[in-house]
Amino acid sequence: MTGRRRILVFNDAFTSEDLQDITPRGIELVCIPDGDRARLLELIPGFDAYFCTLRIRVDAEVVRRAARLRLIATPSTGTDHLDLALLRESGIKVFSLKHDRQLLDRISSTAELAFGLLLTCARHLPLCLEAARQGRWERDKFAGRQLAGKTLGIVGLGRLGSMMARYGRAFRMKVIASDPRPAPWPRGIERVGLRTLLARADFVSLHVHLTEKTRGLLGARELALLRPGASLINTSRGGLIDEQALIREMRSGRIASAGLDVIDGEWLEDKSRHPLVAYSRSNPRLYITPHVGGTCPEAVLLAARHTFRKMIRFLRSPLG
Repeated sequence: MTGRRRILVFNDAFTSEDLQDITPRGIELVCIPDGDRARLLELIPGFDAYFCTLRIRVDAEVVRRAARLRLIATPSTGTDHLDLALLRESGIKVFSLKHDRQLLDRISSTAELAFGLLLTCARHLPLCLEAARQGRWERDKFAGRQLAGKTLGIVGLGRLGSMMARYGRAFRMKVIASDPRPAPWPRGIERVGLRTLLARADFVSLHVHLTEKTRGLLGARELALLRPGASLINTSRGGLIDEQALIREMRSGRIASAGLDVIDGEWLEDKSRHPLVAYSRSNPRLYITPHVGGTCPEAVLLAARHTFRKMIRFLRSPLG
């Protein structure tokens, strides 16, 4: 490495002080609160590496401004906020957490939120809380579903899907799963095809990476297979679901409730006009959280320090 390398970090969850002890000489770290796109475009020309936010898409406009950029790192397993083909073409290295299994096995926050959303769908907790705040004790109106004996269908039995399976079994649910890859298959979980899973499960939870093959994994035909009264949980990526078809199935009542931590196009400036967000204002059983699955401080800092170390190693290598 020759000369001083500069790293730009956009993040609200930690500061440069949290990384100071692992920042070597020759590296200048500029850590600012998660800003807007205009701020990124203003700053990016002066940096060699960018520790990116999931809120701003890295596209052709960003890459054109990033004359010095050698590296982008995302503290996430998903990369749909990055134009990977363009970055490869531009010779910009990309780091994610997708294959960092040793680290990821220590982070359970997203799976915990997924099960929290499942409980929310089963017991309609936001509606109950709001009624209680208003002094309305309408117990029968908010009757929920007991989980014991119900079927949890998990699409994608990787790290997070396996955690979700353990949570479901702890609540005495029957767990079925669909995944073409895991081996060996975990004991106590029935392996089924996707269509069978959708037809049998009371609760369906998605734990799948978004790729060209998985985009639209649950389209109109697949969502129509869900058993009436089913609930859908998605903490992976919004692009896995045909969102207009989801709205139609919720309007029809086939899907009783949905808990989503992700929507397709989270980098849009005005997310209040997103179709699912708009629909949630008229259907109180569509529960959306703002992609907070991995934002517990313990998980964020663990992932940040791991990602930052990877960036340092690259910048100090001959390639950097």
